[in-house]
Order: sequence, then C-alpha cells, then structure tokens
Amino acid sequence: MRIASFYPVLMVKDVAATAAFWEQQFDFTAAFASDWYVHLQSCHNPAVNIAIMAGDHQTIPTQGRGEARGVLINLEVADVDALYGRAVAAGLPILQPLRNEDFGQRHFITCDPNGVLVDVITPIAPSAEYAALYTGSSAP
Repeated sequence: MRIASFYPVLMVKDVAATAAFWEQQFDFTAAFASDWYVHLQSCHNPAVNIAIMAGDHQTIPTQGRGEARGVLINLEVADVDALYGRAVAAGLPILQPLRNEDFGQRHFITCDPNGVLVDVITPIAPSAEYAALYTGSSAP
C-alpha cells in the first residue's frame, strides 16, 4: 500500500486561535480554511501539514467527538535555539526549557492554545549508549 499523505488532525474548541498559533509561531499557511476546519501547510515544506478541526463537528461520529488530549506533536527544525527565542519573546508557555538529550535531541516543549504539547527539536549526536540503539543509518 502506498500512502499518499499523512498528517495529524487536532480536534479543538477554538479552531481560529489554534490555526493562528501554528501560522504565527511555526510558519504554516492555510491551504483551506472554514470556521470548523483549517488545513495548514508549512511555508517551507509543502509535505509538512497539520489540520485543525472543531471537536464537536457533525462529521465526527458522536463517540469520537472531543478535544485532543495525550498528543505530543514533534517539529524537527534546523535551528531550535532560534525558535526557542521566538517562543519566549512571544510569551508562549515553556513547559520544558531548551535542553540537550542523550538520545540525540536538543529541544523544548511548549503547547498550543488547547494544551496540545508541541516538542520543537533539532537532532544532535546521541551519546554512545543511545547511538547503539539506532538501526541502520537512522542515527542523527
């Protein structure tokens, strides 16, 4: 099976505020926008997409309606330090300050207006212990 596209759809209470967050903080632009659904595409890579949808919309089966919880969205970027400075300057909540991880990431964690966690990452060299856990050529 060949998958043509894959992207998360965050079901939220405030579609407009959430779309604005992704547009202003992470350089996404609306490819489609209505009051109940916004499809966003990265200004820098058209293969990177995320959608925002009203969690109570009628197209979602009743038992599936609600708001995104237990979700961590990872954004891999070239310069996490620059985005960290931008996030701090914008007054975003910093839930995990910028730091290096032995498993091969320099990152910080913020959240969108609905509390969905956003982990902003730049890959770095992992420790020898973690480097041994990567398969093939997948190590950063």
